[in-house]
Amino acid sequence: MAPAAGSDETPGEAAYRRIRADVVLGRLAPGRKLGLDGLRGTYGVAIGTLREALFRLATEGLVLAEGQRGFAVAPVSPEDFREVAELRLLLECHAVAASFAAGDLDWEGGVVAAHHKLATLERRLLAGEKADAAQWKRYDREFHQALIAACGSETLLETYAAAYDRFLRYQMVAVVFRGAAAAEQHAALLDCALARDAPRAQRILRDHVEGCVEHVVQAGTLAPFAPRPRVAAQAAPRRAGGGAR
Repeated sequence: MAPAAGSDETPGEAAYRRIRADVVLGRLAPGRKLGLDGLRGTYGVAIGTLREALFRLATEGLVLAEGQRGFAVAPVSPEDFREVAELRLLLECHAVAASFAAGDLDWEGGVVAAHHKLATLERRLLAGEKADAAQWKRYDREFHQALIAACGSETLLETYAAAYDRFLRYQMVAVVFRGAAAAEQHAALLDCALARDAPRAQRILRDHVEGCVEHVVQAGTLAPFAPRPRVAAQAAPRRAGGGAR
């Protein structure tokens, strides 16, 4: 998700951050048209500022710029979800190897603390308790970021964060919780981090991410957001006899 607001944040940055969070967390549904007049009332900034924020989000793949038709939230599809998942895995698996090799005791403590919060919330979900989806996914995000925090590359961390947010949007739209399987994989990733076992962690990560994708696709929860095919206009029926004489 977008970085937290700072004290010197401009109106344009604030609008970008708020719209981005609403897209990533599914509050702005896939395919929704983003009329500038309506957004101006919601986010309280000028149309020019909104347009700049939306163009910025378009470069991240979260919004579509449709030329003269304006803007819309990027659609979702199983094919795109799989591509986003592969990008996330490419970055995360590389970062995990670097992070496990360089992580120190402070890094280990960060991983343990992040997993503790995530595991506590997962236990509540498994017990049937209601939990805020945004908070649950925030803890999930924090844990995965903690695993790679020692990779030594700010560029890699920033690129991964953007890819993760595109993956997260699918999870929020589909409201997916895979139950014990996901919780067990998180616990196994913690064990890998403490043992510095990067190859095993990479295998678990692939099962973890691909399992989420297949769970969503098989459940069909993306179907309500799929773009509707355009129906060609039917030609007016011709009169018998070839028309007027």
